[in-house]
Formats: sequence, structure tokens, C-alpha cells
Amino acid sequence: MAGNDLGSLLGGLLGGGSAGGGGGGANLLAALLGTIGSDGGGNPLAGLLNQLRDGGLGEKADTWVGTGKNEDVSGPEVAQALPTQTLDHVAQQAGVSPEQAADEIARVLPEAVDKLTPQGQVPQGSLEDLLGRG
Repeated sequence: MAGNDLGSLLGGLLGGGSAGGGGGGANLLAALLGTIGSDGGGNPLAGLLNQLRDGGLGEKADTWVGTGKNEDVSGPEVAQALPTQTLDHVAQQAGVSPEQAADEIARVLPEAVDKLTPQGQVPQGSLEDLLGRG
């Protein structure tokens, strides 16, 4: 499925897996982007950022897109900002609890968004196009 490929691409973008997680955060983020992408079409990164802004993380999300320092985000903040159904779906796909999914997503989200927005703005096109640019 494309989610695994996207997880591998995100894992590569983020410098491989974590010490014990084997890229779990990247895979969860890929599943999240896939879930959001299937909801509204278009650019799933833009959709995710809109959901996070609507959920109260606009200022932090703007630091990830911008060219300055990225603000950290916590798992509970991610869980509060995302629709419960979306987070539950992603967690179920990964075989983890929603709390663990939110923690893993929070760990990789600032760096992933930063690297996916190198010009300080969300690029046009699909995420696969963006990740395959190199």
C-alpha cells in the first residue's frame, strides 16, 4: 500500500528510524497524511496543517512551516488538535493506542513539516511528488 512507501520516504527524510522505534513515528505520520488526504483530496500536508490550526496549534504549526526555530509539540496537544476519529483510525492501522500514536506523531511532526516546507510555505502537488523531488 502507498502508506508504507510514504512511511519509508518520510523515514528517509527524517534520517531513518529512532533508537528503538524503527521509524514508527514516520509510519504513523504517513498513515495520518494518507487518512487526511483521503478525506478531502488535494494536498494532505496542507490539510493536516489546517486541522492542526483549527485545533489550536496554529502558532506552533507556523513555526514548522517558517524558516525559524521549530517549536516542539506534545502528544496530548496533537491528540487535542486532531479529530478523535482520525487519530483512532491511524492508531488502529499501526496497532498502537491513540495516546502512543499522538506521542509518536508529535515527536516527528515539527521536523517533517519543516523539511517538507523548505521555502517557508506549503508546496503545491502531492506529498509523493514532493518527497520524490531528489
